[in-house]
Amino acid sequence: MSLVTDFNELRVYRRAFDGAMELFELSKRWPVEERFALTDQVRRASRAVCANIAEAWFKRRYPRHFASKISDAASEAAETMIWIDFAEACGYLDGEHAEALREDYRGISGGLVKMMAQPDVWCAPSTLREEPAIYDPE
Repeated sequence: MSLVTDFNELRVYRRAFDGAMELFELSKRWPVEERFALTDQVRRASRAVCANIAEAWFKRRYPRHFASKISDAASEAAETMIWIDFAEACGYLDGEHAEALREDYRGISGGLVKMMAQPDVWCAPSTLREEPAIYDPE
């Protein structure tokens, strides 16, 4: 277990941030006509995962509010996977890369579901210790 003092130390947050940045870099090469459709949507959804985790962290005094924001993060992770599907179907991502991204977001979703299932663990005093990740495929 490691001491977690801020949301950006959470494995699920770091993984989501890395995924959002990877999608940002990949989407720079997508056609300009996709700017407001696919590119903007995948960037917004992937970034919203991180934003909702951060918001949840600051709502830890209220387990139901915490779980609600984590649920929002999980929904955004699911939306991100849909946009990855569209990017692959449109030929902007190759199948191997798209599957690796989907696998990352499935792992993120698994971590978020685990957090939602046990909000009291995360809403404990600030000396929270994170258990080893069972949901992490690595």
